[in-house]
Amino acid sequence: MTDAETLVRLGAFLGIGVLLLAAEAAWPRRATPPSRRQRWPANIGLVVVDTLLLRLLLGAGAVGVAYWAQAHGIGLLQALAWPAWIELGFALLVLDLLIYAQHRLMHALPPLWRLHRVHHSDPGFDVTTALRFHPLEILLSMGLKMGAVAALGAPVWAVVCFEVLLNATSMFNHANLDLSLRTDRWLRRVVVTPDMHRVHHSIHRDETDSNFGFSLPWWDHLFGSYRAQPREGHDSMRIGLEAFPRPGGLLRLVAQPLQRGDGG
Repeated sequence: MTDAETLVRLGAFLGIGVLLLAAEAAWPRRATPPSRRQRWPANIGLVVVDTLLLRLLLGAGAVGVAYWAQAHGIGLLQALAWPAWIELGFALLVLDLLIYAQHRLMHALPPLWRLHRVHHSDPGFDVTTALRFHPLEILLSMGLKMGAVAALGAPVWAVVCFEVLLNATSMFNHANLDLSLRTDRWLRRVVVTPDMHRVHHSIHRDETDSNFGFSLPWWDHLFGSYRAQPREGHDSMRIGLEAFPRPGGLLRLVAQPLQRGDGG
């Protein structure tokens, strides 16, 4: 990965994150999420740990694999040599479908749910929730993306675009941001909105097991996992997991998969 690509990804991550934090402070959808002083250091601490482990164990990650595949002519798109815009669209769709499928597996398989419940145990719902993932889940997700990128032979720039979009949409759909009903209705046709994804963070397991998309809402419609609204309404719905009512510090979150209780 070149310095320019690193700067693009880091700049987009920080810039979009700061803008969304400012937006949700100015136009909050719900009352201020609980215990920011407890939640934010742990959530931000997790993304720092995740990033360091990724660089240490998997190097340049999916972008590095894209460089390798391109240099050796490996993968479907390298063989087909489609126009650039078709390659971009195809790569974005396939990789986003992979994330959707992985997300469903994280809920369906108990060992994976133990990792993923770290994300769902956040009793609040704001931009920092998008950062709250267990390091092992992040490593697993990157490993799957690396395999998919190698099989696809996705161009480097398409993988960079996907990573930037995934980070941006994940922070957006976790934002405590008040969008008008009309705006939300139109936006959720093409992107997962905060109201759509908030349902997924409901304390009720049947709602938790819905709306798995991170970027595109189409997979939930296609595979029957879409739920329009929470039964308790957005203002009254309870967020998180009953088994983990407290935000938890960084070390507690890292050790949480070892705790008993399914959290659901």
